[in-house]
Amino acid sequence: MRLPLAYSLLLGVIALHVVVCPYTKVEESFNLQAIHDLLYHQTNLSQYDHLEFPGVVPRTFIGPLVVAALSAPLVGVGHLLGATKFASQYIVRCVLGWTVGVAFVAFCAAIRREYCPKVALATTIVTASQFHLLFYMSRPLPNVFALCLVLCALSCWLLDNDKGFIWSSAAAILIFRCELAAFLGLFLLLKFHQGSLGIRRAVTIAIPAGLASLLSTIAIDSLFWRRWLWPEGEVFRFNVVENKSAEWGTNPFLWYFYSALPRMLLGAIPLAVVGLVRDGRVRRLCLPAVVFVFLYSFLPHKELRFVIYTVPIFNVVAARGLVHLWASIRTTRSPSIKSLACVCLVIGSIAASLVALLFNVSASAYNYPGGVAFSQLHDHISLHGLLTRKMASIHIGVLAAQTGVSRFGEILPLKYRKTERSISDIEFASQFDYLMCEASDQFPADRFTILFAVDGFDGGVRLGDNLLPKLSFRPKVVVLQRL
Repeated sequence: MRLPLAYSLLLGVIALHVVVCPYTKVEESFNLQAIHDLLYHQTNLSQYDHLEFPGVVPRTFIGPLVVAALSAPLVGVGHLLGATKFASQYIVRCVLGWTVGVAFVAFCAAIRREYCPKVALATTIVTASQFHLLFYMSRPLPNVFALCLVLCALSCWLLDNDKGFIWSSAAAILIFRCELAAFLGLFLLLKFHQGSLGIRRAVTIAIPAGLASLLSTIAIDSLFWRRWLWPEGEVFRFNVVENKSAEWGTNPFLWYFYSALPRMLLGAIPLAVVGLVRDGRVRRLCLPAVVFVFLYSFLPHKELRFVIYTVPIFNVVAARGLVHLWASIRTTRSPSIKSLACVCLVIGSIAASLVALLFNVSASAYNYPGGVAFSQLHDHISLHGLLTRKMASIHIGVLAAQTGVSRFGEILPLKYRKTERSISDIEFASQFDYLMCEASDQFPADRFTILFAVDGFDGGVRLGDNLLPKLSFRPKVVVLQRL
């Protein structure tokens, strides 16, 4: 397989994830709603979603601004062709995914120059066979916006482009994720240790890069939030200084090492071991990633996406191992135990990742019952000609809002209201024509009837009648219609 074809495959897999899982969850809500508002409300800030639902901490608008600007021409063409507003959500997510994907291609190009074309190709193959990295690339998360800049910074680091590395790092740290100071700072320390970059030159580059990034986010985000602020500074204070992120759950210290990274890397782990043994250059590349994960483990609140920046590094190490094993197989003239072991390791590693990829894609397709219910409710309303009821209103419950409902799915003249208030309150519930609630919620049965329920993945796996594993589902979101 040639590199251009491999890159096309990678971008195609990103688009496939968007098609299979077009909806988003609560962590992605701010950025997705911000992109919607920039596209549809533009300068009318009073209509922006974040003013009504600001979230726990403020987030930057710079990422949504870039995605909205890149998506606007395609969204405009879609509207001219009669596409629905929800089609715009596919567009903006593909634009985001492909933007990060292009940054990954640039990273592979730097790997090609630093190592060889075979390692770059193997990196693409290993990545395409995994689930999490390509799945997250189209997710409008602060970590994903930061990942794009991290890939640019790592590319510049490999190519000895000191100015590009420091500018990309400053933007990633000060605009999107402050904890990347530890990750990218370790690569900067390696530069100092190798003597390829002096402290004085680093400071002369870092000062204007830092000031430009900081002033940009303060100026732009203060405008949108209607007060002076540095969003990522407030996030850093909330998560690290005050350690309030622990209120969203904690995990053991080594969770990243025994749970998150193994799930993300899967079959790449044995290949990475071979790569570490065979090539000292990848050990140098891998060291900052391992140290960063160790340092980040001190924060009790842990999520897989917090260390996703390390996956491309580990995949390069695995790719180096894959190239070595493949060379051993090709140079062996007659079958031997060693050559058979190499074949089994290569095939088994890639196959394990592909099996996990199929499983995770299937499970993820059922992880957004709120988005599915929202779409099916609109289909029901349109099918029965109920859009003429201008006062028709929909209550969006907590679970539905957290699992896929977005402004891209709204249709005029329907009215929508998101609130955490219980629908067991008859007077409150009776204000609405439709209720989207959790399956376990109590509702006034004398006022509402169940229109339909949407199943979701409950995290379990069982054996089917043919003894093959099957995903386990249960009703998650119920849509009620007023009698």
